[in-house]
Amino acid sequence: MPLAGRVAIVTGAGDGIGAAVARRFAADGARVLVAELNEETGRATADEIGGRFVRTDVSDKAQVLAMVDTAVREWGSVDILVNNAWGAGNVGRVENKTDEMMARGLGVGFYGPFWAMQAAFPHMRERGWGRVVNMCSLNGVNAHVGTLEYNAAKEALRTLTRTAAREWAPTGVVVNAICPGAKSAAFRRMTNDHPELGTQADTMNPMGRIGDPDRDIAPVAAFLAGEGARYVTGNTLFVDGGSHINGVAWAPDLP
Repeated sequence: MPLAGRVAIVTGAGDGIGAAVARRFAADGARVLVAELNEETGRATADEIGGRFVRTDVSDKAQVLAMVDTAVREWGSVDILVNNAWGAGNVGRVENKTDEMMARGLGVGFYGPFWAMQAAFPHMRERGWGRVVNMCSLNGVNAHVGTLEYNAAKEALRTLTRTAAREWAPTGVVVNAICPGAKSAAFRRMTNDHPELGTQADTMNPMGRIGDPDRDIAPVAAFLAGEGARYVTGNTLFVDGGSHINGVAWAPDLP
């Protein structure tokens, strides 16, 4: 039980990678706050792991602050924060993106994690121990076509990760990013709209498959959340079967 006694918040934990991480943390002994916009899936995850559910739209600052306050009120502190939530964006060309699309993408993918980190940090600093894991994306690193708001938000989040890691290093709080390659909820939505990309993604992956959230991604998040990561900070871990090595020709047919 390597996370016994720890308090963890996982955003977007109703499905996909977030749910897998919440399950792993609970199995490792953590008390987990499931922060999820979809009440049905969020409650299902919380019930499955014996955690606490809080309906949270991470693009709303007041709701993010309330999320952190709930964990502190319930269990006394926040030790681990996983910023995973996504739920914005449409596939389309740069010239067709609207201000509203960009604002929503940055609200969910950058500002939500930013507010959560600001709110959680004082509690971590007080205890001299904290772990922040930000879920970023190869979409931003490789500039995949059609997903500008996602790419921009995730690369902004990587910059936030490195900056916070540098500034918070003396406090015992470490901050790292994972760029996962997994069949997440967002991946499934993409392949539902563009079925050809699902087969293409498996074929292009050096290991011949897109990863499994529970078996391939959650264990790495658990490492970064645990004592073994005490000297690891400011890193981006590409948990993607090697897709980052030569890049991925992710090219949906855009009108």
